[in-house]
Formats: sequence, C-alpha cells, structure tokens
Amino acid sequence: MKISDWLSKDELATFTRRSDARAAATLLGNWALIALVFAAVATWTHPLSVLLGTVLLGGRQMGLATLMHEAGHGTFFRSPALNRICGQWLCAYPILADMHDYATGHREHHRLAGTADDPDLPNYRAYPVSPASFRRKLTRDLTGQTGLKFIAAIFTGRGSDISRRSDRRSNALPRGLLVNALLLAALLLSGHGALYGMWVAAYLIFYPTIARIRQVAEHAGVPDLMDPDPRRNTRTTLASLPERLLFAPNWVNYHGEHHFLASAPCYNLKALHAHLQARGYYAEHPQAVARGYRKMLQQAIARPEPPAQAPA
Repeated sequence: MKISDWLSKDELATFTRRSDARAAATLLGNWALIALVFAAVATWTHPLSVLLGTVLLGGRQMGLATLMHEAGHGTFFRSPALNRICGQWLCAYPILADMHDYATGHREHHRLAGTADDPDLPNYRAYPVSPASFRRKLTRDLTGQTGLKFIAAIFTGRGSDISRRSDRRSNALPRGLLVNALLLAALLLSGHGALYGMWVAAYLIFYPTIARIRQVAEHAGVPDLMDPDPRRNTRTTLASLPERLLFAPNWVNYHGEHHFLASAPCYNLKALHAHLQARGYYAEHPQAVARGYRKMLQQAIARPEPPAQAPA
C-alpha cells in the first residue's frame, strides 16, 4: 500500500499543511476547558461536581498527552520552536512527561508497527482479553494502583506504558514539578487551592484509566498485529461528544489515519478520514473503523464461548 494510491500531490499537501493558528487554538482550548472545570467546581462545590470535575480533568490530561504526541511528531505547530516549547512546557511537563523522550520511542512504534519488534506491542498483544481480565485492569486503574506505579516509575526512572524515560530526562521531573507548583499557586491565588487535589486525583485514577481505553482502541483486538497494513494493525474509533471529552481529545481517535499519514496534523485527521472513506480505503476492512467506544470494546474483549450442549 502506498500513500500515492490514495492521495494526489495536492491532496497530500493539503492534509499535511500545518497551522500555528489552529495549533494555538487547540492548545488554548484544552487549557480553557481545564480552567472551566476548576471554575465550575469552585462555583458549585459538591461531591458530585468534584467527582465529575476530576473525571473531566483526567480527559484534559489525556488531551495534553495527545498534544505532546503531536508536537513530538513536529506536526502540531508550523514553527519548530513552538512545537518544542509548547509541547514541553504546556503539554508534557504538566503531566510530568518529557516530549523528546516520548517522541524517540514513539517514532520506533511507527516504524515497526505491524511487526514483532514494535516497542508498544506488550501493551496490546494479549488482546482480546476476557471480560474478567479487563475488569481487573480497570479495577487497578480506578483504585489508583496503576497511577501509583506510574508515579513510582517517574521518580525512579523505570519507565511506564504512558511515558518513556531516558538518561536525558533528569531535567523533566523538576520542570514538571515546577509547572504543577505554578498550577497550585494559581489556584491558591484564586482562593481555591484545595481544588489542586482534583488534578492529582485525576492523574492517579482517571488519566491511567482513560489512557488504557485509548490504547486499547488504537491497536488491541485488531485483525492482525503482524500485518504492516494500518487497516489491519490499527483502529479508528468514531467518537461522540462525551467520548471526545474523555477518550478521544484532539482527534486522537483517528488513529488509523495517523498511521496512514503520520505527517498530518491532528486537526486535519477528521478530513483525511472522510477523504479516505470516500475513496474506498476501508471498503474491504470494516474492522478498521469502530463506531463508538462500546463497539470498539466489543472487538477488543473476548466473550466466553457458550457451554456445549450435551447430545440428546
């Protein structure tokens, strides 16, 4: 399969065109939603609003992770300097990650997807898993066990499924703590410093949960992880508005398109999907696109076989 089979030179130029204005609007939109969540909970403080706000902050932390991913590809802003600065200080450091280290490993994932050497393969090779196995995974996430392991990995340098590390990462942790201290300071100045606990709880509980479901959506339970064709080893999941707020921020759900054309900025992926759909790119690969996260989970979770009936 060649990109030129599906895109003309003009179409390729259109779908890979980068825009500083669109990138800035996307990044500011993510931070505006974070501010809105804190403001809403500060105005209507109630256990239910705190819980809902914490869940939504987990989705926004995933949003920052996806923009770190985009900036790491160099496809978010047109300006390399803006990719480097915003990708680190406004996307990676708030979630205690490092864009450069993440991008190094992630490029290998793209290069080796569809092979046994894919470095991300351990994250989804076992799928489809049983419903009981998946419930155990979600239980570990929702009780903070996964998040605590993630925090331990950050402070010890052992790495994790969500953020890779290297020897160069020594500056990332103090800078991440600095950015989080600034966020806490802003909340303290507003008179609502206690709300920073929502950010921490989201990071320990809902961000790992959302990250797992996003990861499952992208590559788990696909037709053939050992096939280099992204229609066979990757999945796009069409998402509703609530799903976009949590599992699919910033068009990350168009993962098949991202693997088809990694140089396309995230804000062009929806249009690229429509173009490929119209051209028949998915015609013989219906499992390459799931209509919603419920449908996706049905593909990624194995259902138990019904018991065999005894012969009459």
